[in-house]
Amino acid sequence: MVPGERTLVAHTAGPRQRGRQAGAGGVKVLVFGVSGQVATHLNQHDWVTGLGREQADLSDSETCAAIIRDSDADAIINAAAYTAVDRAESEPDLARRVNATTPGAMAQAAADRDIPFLHISTDYVFDGQGEDPFRPDASPGPLNVYGRTKLAGEEAVRGAGGRHAILRTSWVFSAHGMNFAKSMLRLPETRDALTIVEDQIGGPTPAGAIADALMIMARAIADGQGGGTYPFAGAPDTSWKCLARETFVAAGRDVKIIGIPTADYPTPARRPLNSRLDCSDLASDFGVTRPDWKAALRDIVKELT
Repeated sequence: MVPGERTLVAHTAGPRQRGRQAGAGGVKVLVFGVSGQVATHLNQHDWVTGLGREQADLSDSETCAAIIRDSDADAIINAAAYTAVDRAESEPDLARRVNATTPGAMAQAAADRDIPFLHISTDYVFDGQGEDPFRPDASPGPLNVYGRTKLAGEEAVRGAGGRHAILRTSWVFSAHGMNFAKSMLRLPETRDALTIVEDQIGGPTPAGAIADALMIMARAIADGQGGGTYPFAGAPDTSWKCLARETFVAAGRDVKIIGIPTADYPTPARRPLNSRLDCSDLASDFGVTRPDWKAALRDIVKELT
């Protein structure tokens, strides 16, 4: 599960020396996650070592922290999480261990080594009220267990006191893993009409763009630049109904999409209506701008079909 079966060894060189050893990537990055949407893209880099669940189970915080302490990485990216939003309602303790307790322990281990810790969070830390994009300093108010555990994870990462970045993102999609666009494409071609929620608004975000942003941030923070909490989502903001329609257009399928309110599609976990994110800080600090999700969607649909 680890690309190239590279062995993690105790670090013996200073950050800049290790960075030179890393080659084109500038820094050696240890990624928690292998098969997830973002992790799949991160692990395409030669200077990245990815750890799957067999090597690093996020329900075991002590083991994950020990891996960081014993590694020679220049930066850590946590691309693994408990993301089953509805199932989290019935598994709150497991969701909290994976999304909060272990990231806190990992961030502390990274802080002890004085290396950056980058952590992926979510728009679900907000209550979805209003129509304005949420800034990094907006007051959180998660509506479900998943959002509460991810918020607790953010707080634990900040509380470790080390160099860190928290990337809040939304509506992730790619050719890998499970996501809304792939679910649409799996529907039988005999379906000529679908009802899709139209009053939840957010920015669909290509997993590849998230991976690219994290690598840029890891290099910069390793060099002492930037850090903190950064929203990141694709542009323009849209609805699930529109995302479904664009997916079928890209696939050349004629499917009628009927919009419905969230109230007509009850789920175990409540979803925020407003998932718009203000991504300006990421652009100013790292030069990373919002990706065009429609262009990325066309590429992904082409790859899948």
